[in-house]
Amino acid sequence: MPASKRSLSEHCVYAVNIFIERVVAVVAAAAGAAALVVVATAAVVVVVVEVVVELVVVVVVVVVVVVLVVVVVVVVVVVAATIVVVLAAAAIVVVLVVVVVGLVVLVEVVVVVVVVVVVVVVGLVLVEVVVVVVVVVVVVVVAVVVVVVLVGYYSSSLVAAAAVEIVVVVVVVVVVVVVVVVVVVVEVAVVEATELVVVVLVVVVVVVVVVVVVVVVVVPGSDSSSSSSRLILVEKKAIGLPIKLILR
Repeated sequence: MPASKRSLSEHCVYAVNIFIERVVAVVAAAAGAAALVVVATAAVVVVVVEVVVELVVVVVVVVVVVVLVVVVVVVVVVVAATIVVVLAAAAIVVVLVVVVVGLVVLVEVVVVVVVVVVVVVVGLVLVEVVVVVVVVVVVVVVAVVVVVVLVGYYSSSLVAAAAVEIVVVVVVVVVVVVVVVVVVVVEVAVVEATELVVVVLVVVVVVVVVVVVVVVVVVPGSDSSSSSSRLILVEKKAIGLPIKLILR
């Protein structure tokens, strides 16, 4: 039917149909953008987890090698005099290896827990944002339908209704873009915070390992050297006693 022969109600229905089609297109575009954001976030989280795990493994291997070298040097240079001290050094090495392996397992568990928490938090944030966007779009659509119907009913032309429709579509697009930007910023901040937490955990583990090495190796090393010197003095006295008896 030509536009000049349409009734006022037909004009209103036509305007509402056009507006609904445009809003549906905008909502579909926003849903596609949100899906892209979710996929990109998952990819970033996976890459960060892989990098962090590799970094932790490298640091742990370096720490284990350094600890073993220190223990070997201490055993060979300082306390290689008696079998008891060698056995004690071997026990220290075993304890250190167990401690380091335990720390590695603990760090991996903490990393996995942190990543799971981050994924859950990001997922909850995305769900909340999607719900807010859907509610806002529904409210705006209902309000605009009402406004377009009223303006078309009380106006002799559809110019005012078309203007209101264009303005509201622009507002919906701006709201969707702002929400997507906020989601991306929040996700980047969460990922950066996760990396910071993992780096802090690695530093703490390295410090703990160094302290354990100092406490377990250096301190008992000094005690064992003094005890070995005392054993040598006792052996000298034990050897000198029969000589004195023979001379007498």
